[in-house]
Amino acid sequence: MKVRTTVRAAAAAALLCLAAVACGPDGGAQDDRSGRTGKGAAGTGAPASPADGAPASSRPPAPAPTSDGRTLTEAGLTEVALTTGELPGWEIDPLQGTEERGTEKPDDDACRPLTAVINGSPEPAPAATVFRTAVDTAEEGQEDQTVVTEILTSHHPGDAGQLLHTVRDAVRACAGGFRTTSEDGPSTYTEVKELPAPDAGQESFAYQVTGSLEGDRVPLVFHLVRTGSTVVTFYAANYLADTVPEIPAALVTAQAARLP
Repeated sequence: MKVRTTVRAAAAAALLCLAAVACGPDGGAQDDRSGRTGKGAAGTGAPASPADGAPASSRPPAPAPTSDGRTLTEAGLTEVALTTGELPGWEIDPLQGTEERGTEKPDDDACRPLTAVINGSPEPAPAATVFRTAVDTAEEGQEDQTVVTEILTSHHPGDAGQLLHTVRDAVRACAGGFRTTSEDGPSTYTEVKELPAPDAGQESFAYQVTGSLEGDRVPLVFHLVRTGSTVVTFYAANYLADTVPEIPAALVTAQAARLP
């Protein structure tokens, strides 16, 4: 089986527990550290840095993009989603198997915004949602091929900003970790922390949730970008090692530039 096929299958399976760890690291999930999931949507370094290599503090802030504030339909989200050929070096396709979502519920309600994202169902509930998988074609054939899952959501007025606000609050409130239960059993997340994020959209926020899979540390990285009433959630995980995965800045900024 080609690595690409295996990696994409892992990405689709991850949507149901959006990282495999949500399938119950305390409850007998299968260990995918054989490398067959690649980076599982993962890179190999620290969170993405600005594309030009200059420290963020040394550059003037980019002007905030404008937005028409539209609440897009599913067709509208499909139109603004990146496709293969629009970003050199990346193959971007619809993510299969998104009909079912995760069912995690946190023991602490303050962490609910984090589990909602992990479940693939950010809150407040979106008006429309589409899923994409972005694959780094330069790493074709590698067992640790970079794959990033994207969740594009459109929201009713005010809800997109509320989504980022509640996630930010939850990252602070749940810094020491949290536990969840789901149809697949209990899960444990040992740490939550904010990460540096490249400028993108009107709001940009990145964070790490550290999960556990069969006793192994699994870093999960999420990057939320909002413009107007549209939010893109980028997700990456590392199943092969405990290094923090990377969501490439070029992918984030290219997708953010298409939001209305």
